[in-house]
Amino acid sequence: MALMAAGVVMAAGGAFLIFGRDVHAMTPAEEGLHPTQFPWEHTKWHKTYDHASLRRGFQVYREVCASCHSLSRIPYRTLVGNMMTVDEAKALAEENEYDTDPNDEGEIEKRPGKLSDYIPSPYKNDEAARAANNGALPPDLSLMVKARHGGVNYIFSLLTGYPEEPPAGATVPDGLNFNPYFPGTGIAMARVLFDGLVEYEDGTPATTSQMAKDVVEFLNWSAEPEADERKKMGWKVIAVTSVLLGLSIWVKKYKWAPIKSRKIVYNPPVVGTPVSKLKQMENQKAK
Repeated sequence: MALMAAGVVMAAGGAFLIFGRDVHAMTPAEEGLHPTQFPWEHTKWHKTYDHASLRRGFQVYREVCASCHSLSRIPYRTLVGNMMTVDEAKALAEENEYDTDPNDEGEIEKRPGKLSDYIPSPYKNDEAARAANNGALPPDLSLMVKARHGGVNYIFSLLTGYPEEPPAGATVPDGLNFNPYFPGTGIAMARVLFDGLVEYEDGTPATTSQMAKDVVEFLNWSAEPEADERKKMGWKVIAVTSVLLGLSIWVKKYKWAPIKSRKIVYNPPVVGTPVSKLKQMENQKAK
């Protein structure tokens, strides 16, 4: 009985977790304003990344975001075929220097970057990053889309959500900037995107919303660079499983048709018939 009761309690708890209301650890004020759900094309299961937007977003990252935020999980080789050619990625990697392996004398020299190297951080260590940003540590952006509640919608709303002046009644601590989408509404990062800040190579107007859209899509790619391949694999799986499902239905009907269509007949003895007469009837049938 105790085991049955425990099973019922666990089932009820699982049903509540699945179908119950959301529970948030923070108050609405600490959680920040919920971002708007935007119709991102690349998040649809039958759409791919806009590679022109990825190229523009990487340009925004290099010219605006890279001065504070790192992208330490992205090697140069992953840029090839997505937003750059091989020669462009090699030239970009060679702009930075990396440590070589110690030589015979134990000295470490510098070498130009290669495609296998990772995009360097703007700071040597976290302490240097805090010292340059009034004690705030700029987070790494490699997995930022996955690390924040709301994902692409949150980051886009954050980048475009700086008001000209804080609303009446809002208190902003010294050294922070008001942004309703940031938890607590006080963020160390000031507004960084302004109209015309970047000059796109393809001539796209560099409005604040356009730059935010491009860099957010690039950050989504950096968090899920294999998303397009997974979608292609998903289509292949759907095609193969559809054929296998049709075959399994046909085999099931073929194998079970004789069993499901058979008929079992039972003739009970007639009530009141003498035993001798029944035996006579059986002998006649045997002959």
